[in-house]
Amino acid sequence: MGVLATIAKNLDTLIGPGVTLLFPLYATMRAIETPSALDDQQWLTYWVLYSFITLFELFSWKVLAWIPVWPYMKLLFCIWLVLPTFNGAAYVYDNIVRKYVKPSDYINFISSSASKRPEGQNKVLQMMSLDARKSVERFIDQYGPEAFERVVRAAEREARKH
Repeated sequence: MGVLATIAKNLDTLIGPGVTLLFPLYATMRAIETPSALDDQQWLTYWVLYSFITLFELFSWKVLAWIPVWPYMKLLFCIWLVLPTFNGAAYVYDNIVRKYVKPSDYINFISSSASKRPEGQNKVLQMMSLDARKSVERFIDQYGPEAFERVVRAAEREARKH
C-alpha cells in the first residue's frame, strides 16, 4: 500500500511533464509540418494557456502552496487542454478568445501582394478561413488575379446550374 500511496501522492510529478511538455512539444512539431491551420490553432493556444498558468504559478506560489489539490487541478486542466479527444485549447480559443479578439484585428496580414489584387478579392480573402486564404493566395500568386477571377466566374456559373 505504501508504493501505491506514494505514486498517487506524486502523480502530478510523475506524469505532469509528459502531459504538459513532452506530448505538446511533439504534437506542435507535427502540427507545424501539416498544411492545416486547425492543429496550429490548437497547439498555439495550448502554449499561450500553459504560459499563463506558469506565470500565474510564479506570481502566486505562496498562496498555491497552501492549496494541496492545486497540482492535481493543474494536471487535470492540462490533460483537458492537451488530449485530442477534448481539444480543450481549441475549445478555449473558439469559445473565449474569439469573443474578445476580433478576427479583423489579426486578419489584416493578407500578404504583401494584396495591393496587386482588386479590392473585391481582398474582401473575399478576409472572410475566408486561414487555410482557404493561404490556398487562394498561393493560387493568385502563381497564376495571377485574372485566373482567380475565371475560377470564381466558373464556380458561380456552376452554382446557378444546380
